[in-house]
Amino acid sequence: MNAPLQFQGLAGVALPPRPLHLAIGMFDGVHLGHQSVIAAALQAARRASGLAGVLTFWPHPSRIFRPENPTLQLMPPGMKRRVLASLGVDFLIEQDFTAEFARTTAPEFVAQLKRCLPALAAVYVGENFRFGRGREGDVSVLVAAAAAAGFTVCSAPRLHHNGAPISSSRVRELLASGAIEEASALLGYAYFAEGVVQAGNKLGRTLGFPTLNLAWDPELKPRFGVYAVTVESAKGGAITGVANYGVRPTVERAAVPPLLEVHLLETSYLTERDRISVQWRHFLRPEAKFAGLDELRAQIGRDRDAALKYFAQNNST
Repeated sequence: MNAPLQFQGLAGVALPPRPLHLAIGMFDGVHLGHQSVIAAALQAARRASGLAGVLTFWPHPSRIFRPENPTLQLMPPGMKRRVLASLGVDFLIEQDFTAEFARTTAPEFVAQLKRCLPALAAVYVGENFRFGRGREGDVSVLVAAAAAAGFTVCSAPRLHHNGAPISSSRVRELLASGAIEEASALLGYAYFAEGVVQAGNKLGRTLGFPTLNLAWDPELKPRFGVYAVTVESAKGGAITGVANYGVRPTVERAAVPPLLEVHLLETSYLTERDRISVQWRHFLRPEAKFAGLDELRAQIGRDRDAALKYFAQNNST
């Protein structure tokens, strides 16, 4: 699969003169509902020998309109770009959502789309899509404006899971509560963290449980606690592990950023400076403060056993 072309802002887009099919949205988390919108664009583009792409935004509009209480995002922009690219789109456009851009009216936005993307054939959105200054435009407004501008609109219905709509808000609630498996069911893939392994204080090694450490600090933080995980890297396939995500209250005496510490359950050659992806499979227990290192060591041993039992029962590698 070829990497998609990437553009910073609509004004800088330069694409071959082929019919363009564009999915538009925040797409935070790129959950199954988002994927259905993007899949519609991909399928139509392939039928028309055109190009399929995604227009997304950063930061979330709430950073402009209510900075004191913004909507916390599930993933940073780079991570979202990589997930979107994995879907097979031909191009990605990330539009800066500034105060100036927020003042763009609905008609102006449609005109901007056609001006910057003259080969635009169709746009694809969710049924609850809103756009333009003050969220003045909905799908019906978009359909009318698009017809006048010479392109069509496809509105995808919301998907449901267990009787409720799939949404980024619902995923956020599930992650914050530790319901990792249900969150992953809505995402359509295992929730994951990624980054470069950093040096730690070697306490895990001292306790007999060496760890790979990631400084994982997204806006929306999953529940602090212990998880069964799998780890992937360029060095090979998935390796099972048990991870603690949190602020390590037993050993830290001051406020610190959260850290993801992964103890591998299998032999591997992963070391510091390796780039890894950690898939969170199952919540084992909340993070806790223990009376001392002996108590902590004993609990880590129990966590390791619980993770081994989980993988034995679920064969999740």
